[in-house]
Amino acid sequence: MKRLYKYLLSLLTGSSLFVVFAVVFASSLSRYLFNSPIQWAEEAAKYAMIYGTMFGMVLCYLEGIHIRFTFLEDVVPAKIRSILHVLSDIIALVAGSVLCYSGYLFMMKRGGIEAPGTGIAMHYFQAAMVIGGAGLTIAAIFRLIERMTQFSSSLQEDQ
Repeated sequence: MKRLYKYLLSLLTGSSLFVVFAVVFASSLSRYLFNSPIQWAEEAAKYAMIYGTMFGMVLCYLEGIHIRFTFLEDVVPAKIRSILHVLSDIIALVAGSVLCYSGYLFMMKRGGIEAPGTGIAMHYFQAAMVIGGAGLTIAAIFRLIERMTQFSSSLQEDQ
């Protein structure tokens, strides 16, 4: 299940990056070759970048390649290090839930506004916060389950 989730996140992150590239490339060609700029291009690229950031954030956290300060981890014993990892996963779970909920509230309050360049309702773009928060929550659950499994197997080995 975790592997499928990683694959989906990789696909969504890569697709968002491709959309950014394709839209900016098409806009540049249109502007400089045909002297006819695409009005919605900058806005579409910006929103694709936001979605890509959310998907990439979740993927990096799930893979354990996110930015973090490891100086504390390096100086403590392994048992305390595993407790710190569980604590950071709990914090990520709470942060993802708060992001999801606050994104939902924001989307409900201001989602009826139309985007100026595309004319599409903003709640489609503001949903990125909800999706990113939900994705981070799911990733934190995966990591907590993985850590608890490792912790219980290490306890069995010690006995």
